[in-house]
Amino acid sequence: MLRVYIDASTKGNPGPSGGGIIILGENRYEQLTVPLSDGSNHEAEFEVFLKTLEILKEKALNTETIFCYSDSKTLVSTIDKNFTTNELFQPYLSAIQALLPAFSLFLLQWIPESKNKGADNLARQALKKQLKQIKKYTANDEV
Repeated sequence: MLRVYIDASTKGNPGPSGGGIIILGENRYEQLTVPLSDGSNHEAEFEVFLKTLEILKEKALNTETIFCYSDSKTLVSTIDKNFTTNELFQPYLSAIQALLPAFSLFLLQWIPESKNKGADNLARQALKKQLKQIKKYTANDEV
């Protein structure tokens, strides 16, 4: 069994974003920071969930029972209902729907922000990396 904690951080709305993923299991503890696309915080939450599924599948962990925790009520509700009317979320939902059948048992559950501090810290680190890259490219453009 694996426990996975995810979160996203965005500067501006929309703006640059970063994601944090913690994977916990027997003899496994991984902390991942992932760059995300520019968008709203909600879009970033969907994107980090999608990247989490891709990473777990790449690592061949999709045969494990996975409990995934997010503090995004919008994400958890949309995945739970398997439906959204929001056009911005539709591409993410379609990609997620395509990946989920590859998993033996995957449960996504909402948790309060106070229980998701580790993933939040990683998401903020990923966002800082994104902002540094943007600043670096902007500085190069000015030369």
